Amino acid sequence: MKIAIITETFLPSTDGVVTRLKEAIKHLQKENNEVIVIAPDLGVKEYEGAIVEGVKTTRMPFYKSKEFSMPQKKVKDLLVKHEPDLVHVVNPALVGVSGVYYASKLGYPLIASYHTHVPKYLDYYRLYPFKPAVWWYFKKLHSYADLNLCTSKAIQKELIEKKIPNVHVWDRGVAIDKYHPSYYNQKMRERLSGGKPDNKLLVFVGRLAPEKEIHKLKPMLERRNDISLAIVGDGPVRHQLEKTFEGTNTTFTGFLYGEELSQAFASGDAFIFPSVTETLGLVILEAMASGLPVIAAKSGPTMEQVEDGRTGLLFENEDTDSLIRAIEKIEDPELHEQLSVNARNEAEKFSWQKPSEQILDFYYQTLKVFQKNQVKAPKEGKVKVTE
Repeated sequence: MKIAIITETFLPSTDGVVTRLKEAIKHLQKENNEVIVIAPDLGVKEYEGAIVEGVKTTRMPFYKSKEFSMPQKKVKDLLVKHEPDLVHVVNPALVGVSGVYYASKLGYPLIASYHTHVPKYLDYYRLYPFKPAVWWYFKKLHSYADLNLCTSKAIQKELIEKKIPNVHVWDRGVAIDKYHPSYYNQKMRERLSGGKPDNKLLVFVGRLAPEKEIHKLKPMLERRNDISLAIVGDGPVRHQLEKTFEGTNTTFTGFLYGEELSQAFASGDAFIFPSVTETLGLVILEAMASGLPVIAAKSGPTMEQVEDGRTGLLFENEDTDSLIRAIEKIEDPELHEQLSVNARNEAEKFSWQKPSEQILDFYYQTLKVFQKNQVKAPKEGKVKVTE
């Protein structure tokens, strides 16, 4: 079949949504489906045989490090041009609104997936009074979809509580060969530790934005001079964070790619994850595949991925004492080794094969039921997909 994927983010951007889409597209193309990606125009025209149709971008005054695409009629023109069998809108918020609207108006089967916990983010941008309106907005958008997807059971539960209909979990995955303990590199460790390779090295990988709550790690570094923190990534608050962490054992690398990123994961002692706003956090699974115990703030999605005391350690959010107690536990060489082995073994259960097959199954089921309903009553009701 022919699938139009309308997404708020795509290559050359690097985040969990893009990682997931890349794997899905490769599988869809391999299974002889045709994929058209409609995304912000950042110069990419093709990926693994899929056509990438760029749409006009703009920069937000509060998020100047990234280009976004606003709702626009060009999305309708592209849907009419390609005539897909099914439309998948990934994270509808801006340009995705056009995808939802025009897919519904033109009568295409529609899947929408929820990847970014925007209502929760408002707490970090002093916009929390708008949360009820934003939840209403997302409920409205997702009500048009024949099927809604999210990336964890915790978020599925929350979306169902918000009365978003027909929500299913799109399973997580990881490139188990790309992220592997064998990528350990002593030179990378020296770089990440700021020339102090004997320090306990904690690695963070992700977008540098307020909702990632990286600033919460500073008190830990002030109390433990034998810990080094590597912050891998970039984003709108990088300069602010560099000032915040000035004088501590912190190294900012900017974005790393390919083998360097694999080495960064594998060369630390543990992966640190302070955020409680994620819908999943694919980097957790990438760290586990690299043989790193994960030290994460407790939240629904982190507790879904990290088994405390077996594949990593959980700490209470915004509790420095709880965080330091978790770090002290991995100073036991025997426990650290066991956590590392368990983390890798757990990650090996989650190759990208299953979620890639799963999304194709969702597409086929949605298309089949949609066509059946169209024959019975062309203008009635929404699709209900069984597990």
